[in-house]
Amino acid sequence: MATSERAAAGQQEEFVVGGVRLPRPFRIRRLGHFGINVMDPVVTRDFYCKKLGFRISDPLDFAGRVPPEQAKSLGTSVGYFARHGTDHHSFVFFPRRYYEAMIGVKGDNENTLNQITWQVGSLREVSDGHDWFKRQGKPIRRAGRDLPGSNWHFYPPDPDGHTNELYYGIEQVGWDGLSKPQSMYKVKYMQPPALPHKSEYAEVQGAVAEGIDVRTGWRAEEAEEQYDVGGVLLARPFKVTRIGPVRLFVKDMERVTSFYRDDLGLTVTEEVVYKGHRAVFLRANTEHHSIALYPMALRAELGLNPGTTLFSFGMQVADYAQLRAAIDHLREQGVTIKHLPPELFPGIDYSAFAIDPDGHAIQLYYYMEQIGWDGRPRPASARPKIDNAKWRASVPAASDTYQGEVYLGPLG
Repeated sequence: MATSERAAAGQQEEFVVGGVRLPRPFRIRRLGHFGINVMDPVVTRDFYCKKLGFRISDPLDFAGRVPPEQAKSLGTSVGYFARHGTDHHSFVFFPRRYYEAMIGVKGDNENTLNQITWQVGSLREVSDGHDWFKRQGKPIRRAGRDLPGSNWHFYPPDPDGHTNELYYGIEQVGWDGLSKPQSMYKVKYMQPPALPHKSEYAEVQGAVAEGIDVRTGWRAEEAEEQYDVGGVLLARPFKVTRIGPVRLFVKDMERVTSFYRDDLGLTVTEEVVYKGHRAVFLRANTEHHSIALYPMALRAELGLNPGTTLFSFGMQVADYAQLRAAIDHLREQGVTIKHLPPELFPGIDYSAFAIDPDGHAIQLYYYMEQIGWDGRPRPASARPKIDNAKWRASVPAASDTYQGEVYLGPLG
C-alpha cells in the first residue's frame, strides 16, 4: 500500500529512510551537542576548559546583532564553541544578555538552554524532516547551515520552549587541532539546500583551488600536562569521553514527553516515580537515556538552581577511577560538588554533580546501562544499590561495562 493510501486508511504513515521503512522521514542517531546561555562566557570558558578539559574550537562575536545603544549594557559579546573530541563542537556557551536581547526575551527567563542537538544520518533526512514538520504545522525556529561548525539543520522547539536541533554533517577537527577558517564561510543558507548538494570534500578542494589557506583556523591551547591518565599525560586526571544525557524540568510532562517521543522519535526506556513525582527517560540509541524529563515541582525539593529549567547536563568519563579522580580534582579547584538521590538516574550508578559559575549542574559519571535488541532495560532489582556517602574503591563489572558509544581518537 502506498504512503498516501495508508494515510487515507487511517494507518500510520511510513517513509523509506535509507531503504528502511520508518514512521518519520528521519532517525535520530545520537545526542550530538548541547548549549547554554551564560552571564559571563569568559568565566564559563575557564570552568569548562581549564577545569573540565573542553577545548575552544571557535569563538563567535554577537556584536552588531543588537542596536549599539542597547549593546552598551549587555557586557561581553563573545560566545564559544567547545569540543571534547573531534566534532567541531559538543558544547556551546553564549552570552545570555546578548542572546535574550536578540530574541526579545523580557523579564525573568528560566530557559537558559541554548540548544539540544540531535544527529540524523544524512542531509536528506534533514531536508525531509524539515518538510515533514512544516506539513504538520509544527513550529521551526530556523533552518539552513550554521558557521562555525558547517552542520545542516533545522530547529524545532519543544512545548516548553527548549530549542532542539536536528542536524547532519558537523565539521571534524583533525590531528592538527585546527577548525575551518572563516575565509571559507562564503554562502549563508537559511533553509535546507536543493539535493543533492556537493560534498564537504569538494567544498574544501574548491577553497584550495581559490587560494584560501585552509590551515588558518582556530587552534586551542592546553595547560601543562601532569597527570597519568591511562598511560597518557594530560592536564587533568580524567578525560570527558562522551556527552549527555540532558535532564530537564518541564511544566507539562505529557506534552513535552509527546514531543520527544512522537515528534522526534525517541524511545521511552523507563518511567520512575520519586516521592510522588513522575520522571520519564528517553533514548536515541542503545544508551538507557539521552534525555530525562522531570516535573518542575521537583526542582525546589532537590535544592537545584531556581533560575534554570536545566536539571543537569551529563559528561561521561572513561572509567570509575577517573570519576573518583575528577571529583577530588574539582573539589581541590574550588568547585561545588553535589550528590543527588540515585533513584532519579536509572541506568547510571555512581555519579556526582559539579556546579558551574551560573549554577548549572553537570553530572559526572562513568557508566550508562545499554539497551539490547529486545528494547528492555535492566530490572531495577538487578541494579546496584548506591550509597552516596560511601563509594567503593573499585566496583564489579556489569555485562555492559565500557559498552555503548566509543570515544574516537587519542585522549589528548
